Amino acid sequence: MKGPHLLAVACVLVACARGGGGSTYTIASASPTNEAYGLMARQGTQLAVDVVNKRGGIHSHRLAVVTVDDEGTGATAAVVAQQLVDADSVLAVVGHANSSATVAAARVYDGRLASVSPSASSPEITGLSRWLFRVIPSDSANGIELARFAKTLGHTRAAILYENNSYGRGLADSFRRAFGAEIASLEPVAVDGKEVEPYLAYLKLHEPGLIFVAGSDGSGLEILREARRQGIKSDFLGGDGWAGITSDTAASEGVYVGAPFSADDPRPAVRDFVRAFRAKFGREPNSFAALAYDATMVVAQAIEHAGPDRSEIRDYLESMGERNAYQGVTGQIAFQRTGDVVAKTVAMTRVRHGSLVLQSGGTR
Repeated sequence: MKGPHLLAVACVLVACARGGGGSTYTIASASPTNEAYGLMARQGTQLAVDVVNKRGGIHSHRLAVVTVDDEGTGATAAVVAQQLVDADSVLAVVGHANSSATVAAARVYDGRLASVSPSASSPEITGLSRWLFRVIPSDSANGIELARFAKTLGHTRAAILYENNSYGRGLADSFRRAFGAEIASLEPVAVDGKEVEPYLAYLKLHEPGLIFVAGSDGSGLEILREARRQGIKSDFLGGDGWAGITSDTAASEGVYVGAPFSADDPRPAVRDFVRAFRAKFGREPNSFAALAYDATMVVAQAIEHAGPDRSEIRDYLESMGERNAYQGVTGQIAFQRTGDVVAKTVAMTRVRHGSLVLQSGGTR
């Protein structure tokens, strides 16, 4: 993050600190502003804040959110985290949205400010800090479920492509261990998905049947577009990082995605959320929006019960079990002592005409 940008963030937080008292409770939303998933996360948080305020706020206090850009990197996230710690009016953080930023920020927040990540799923986050929580399952659990689903499709041979970062490596390793059948290839790809042609040319020659991709929808779309160009017939399967893969309907059609949320979910709470999101933002919410919505509502519940005290908010979050779990649009949310969400898994979906459609073989 460049100096002027950092200064702008600092000024926002100073203004927030000066004006955040009285009738307002303030939280922060931290995600990369230049990434589609970051925008979805911010919009999910904003919708939750609106819902809380329409209900009368928290004990008649209006809930406000200050949005900060962590650029999706550990270095910037650590700087932003320190600014949030120093802004006394900020009671808790919804963020960060990816694993590398979350790991870096958690070390700064530790002992001072609770954060609830909506979508950071790397196994290395488990138990990293008693002040860090997440509403998405760990990749350790997600990889097992994705491998199980791959086998229900009848696949006994798979190739793996993974982004060479903490998310990609963790999810790929979990899938590989759980698949228990032949892995034809295991190859790292760039986060931007560039120069994937040689990998896919090799896979076209060997047609593994299933190509599992552990990465974001940015690299995923580059891979899928090249695969379509080359005429690869293998099934494609992605994890929660592919929640936004439907932005290119042609490239993503027929792809399987293990997602924490589907706008196709018939539960009444999900239907209400989808309608409200469409009305406010004019588009369909994906997993990043739904997870951020739930993370924000969990933070609001903690403030409601603990009051505007950082330590008490952290203690309440840690105490969230079956008795005081939050019933979210992505499922029930309660926390283990490690900060991981309890007994939650991905929903298996397939892209059909630009939507993630729930599959009968999937689980919630």
